[in-house]
Amino acid sequence: MANHKSAIKRIRQNKKRALHNKYYAKTMRNAVRKLRAITDKDEAAKLYPIVQKMLDKLAKTNIIHKNKASNLKSKLAAHVNKLG
Repeated sequence: MANHKSAIKRIRQNKKRALHNKYYAKTMRNAVRKLRAITDKDEAAKLYPIVQKMLDKLAKTNIIHKNKASNLKSKLAAHVNKLG
């Protein structure tokens, strides 16, 4: 266990930050699932920019890796374009 006051505070901060990051990562995964489940092209095209913005924000704040965000955006764009 930590002996220093600063180390104890750091542990508290890390727990809080991990919970915050977990919430946003889960929200992002749910949004991606929702977009993949859509079969209507107009609805998917409307939702895609929202999900794209979310992915970019999470990559910018290092909640997810920038390459993961790029890969997801690419696959989702292909999915939206494939819909008929």
